[in-house]
Amino acid sequence: MDAAAPSAPAPLVGLEPPSGLQHRLVHGDQEAVITEVGATLRAYTVGGRPAILGFDVTEHAPYARGQLLLPWPGRVGDGRYRWQGVDHQLPLDDEADLNNAIHGLTRWANWTAEAPATDRVVMRHRLHSSPGYPFCLDLMVVFALDDRGLGVTLSGTNLSGVPAPFGAGAHPYLTLGSELVDGWRLTLPADTMLRTDSRLLPTGREPVSGTEFDFREPRVIGHTQLDNAFTGLARDPDGLARVSLEAPDGRRLVIWTDRAYPWLVLFSGDQLSPGDRGDRLSPADRRRGLAVEPMTCPPNALRSGVDLIALQPGETATACWGIDVTGFRG
Repeated sequence: MDAAAPSAPAPLVGLEPPSGLQHRLVHGDQEAVITEVGATLRAYTVGGRPAILGFDVTEHAPYARGQLLLPWPGRVGDGRYRWQGVDHQLPLDDEADLNNAIHGLTRWANWTAEAPATDRVVMRHRLHSSPGYPFCLDLMVVFALDDRGLGVTLSGTNLSGVPAPFGAGAHPYLTLGSELVDGWRLTLPADTMLRTDSRLLPTGREPVSGTEFDFREPRVIGHTQLDNAFTGLARDPDGLARVSLEAPDGRRLVIWTDRAYPWLVLFSGDQLSPGDRGDRLSPADRRRGLAVEPMTCPPNALRSGVDLIALQPGETATACWGIDVTGFRG
């Protein structure tokens, strides 16, 4: 595999990019770049046009762009949770300084590429026991391009001698061009959302019916600010839930998830500011993309236990999602 995306300059002569080796996948007019650090989807273009908000090869991933969220997605309040009668304390690394742990432990870890091919790569990481998460997992993710778009298959196997708490998520930011999300038409087949407090931790559920967050029928996003977890997903006959984004010119992206992902977080980026740790966005970058984040469990699941997987010794959990670009070419 290439050490870097073909047209991207090296950050410094003789030094490796911040995101490590760059694995370039190509299928027809599609091109994706997966990084060694975090097995991150750094770039994805169709006909030379970006389908996601990625980041430059000279940068770290800003605001979790394209990262995998393992072994839990979202925030954990105060980084504390109790599992099978034992209390655990995770590192507090919430970029918004809200005294939470956020998005797992593998975003900045090295992943190894196996069986690379022109349009497919397998990335693996062994997550060893640590003070806040004393469990060992074998993690694997397959990125593959085909005629319809990008597919991502994740699996986690518990190598510990005891059950391990497990959740998974992904953080792609979809984009339909240079326009703001305000003019995009969103279809989100979810009937329930989570309320949150000032620390963005869940406080309860409510129906989307009658609120500005009801996108079960296609509707322009307008000025709605999205930073919400949704569930109660309606699925098509093939078992997939599909979220659709359509630009005024008719170009469309669809993100799909299998039944292993009963949750979706949508984030329009309104709260991003240049002062946030790990963030490299200017005010002009706000609302340029919409994060559509498949999750096997909601935020704070390590504390609440909602949809948290108790992964038994030797057991493997698998989940699939992808981006359908057949309507994106115009």
